[in-house]
Amino acid sequence: MKLSAEQIEQNYNQFVTIVDKCISSPRKEKIWEMLKQVGEDMAVAPASGKNWYHGAYAGGYIVHVLKVVTAAMKVKKLFESLGGKIDFTDEELVFSALFHDLGKIGDGNKPNYLVQDSEWHRKNQGSMYKNNPDIDFMLVPDRSLYLLQKFGITLDQKEYLAILNHDGLFEETNKPYFVSFSPDSKFKTNLPNILHVADHLAAIAEFNEEQDDLPF
Repeated sequence: MKLSAEQIEQNYNQFVTIVDKCISSPRKEKIWEMLKQVGEDMAVAPASGKNWYHGAYAGGYIVHVLKVVTAAMKVKKLFESLGGKIDFTDEELVFSALFHDLGKIGDGNKPNYLVQDSEWHRKNQGSMYKNNPDIDFMLVPDRSLYLLQKFGITLDQKEYLAILNHDGLFEETNKPYFVSFSPDSKFKTNLPNILHVADHLAAIAEFNEEQDDLPF
């Protein structure tokens, strides 16, 4: 998939509008400060490196984030209609969705993804981007949380748990959070569950949209 410069700009402006409407001060001002430094990189970042994942194209990161925000609000309504307890605010939900994958843009100075310069890897492995070897390895949720604190953007415990665990059981290190052997160790908020479902559904939907672009 390929987005035009106009589409990339439009998507980024939509992201900024959501921040403006849904995030309260004073952390909204901290987000503006962050975007002054990394906003351009964020606008063109991919959501993954391989086109058999999702969003492995310039602007794919913002496309994914916007879909997760939309999915999160819809999953919340469905969950509530089923009798689920909504023990978080809309701002907590939207904030977590907006920044769950922030680590994919890089460390704030250098990008996480570099354009794949090997035609063989692009053609045979669907590798459109490669990881930047010049930044420290971190799992995406860890780098997301690192970047938020780097730019002085505060988050509460519910948001922290949601961002940390948004990959659910696809990430082995999350198992203690999702597989509980004691009532005391279960999540005390449903926010991580809602964000995980929204993220997973959004990623699948994106892949479905992009299947025609696969080279194999």
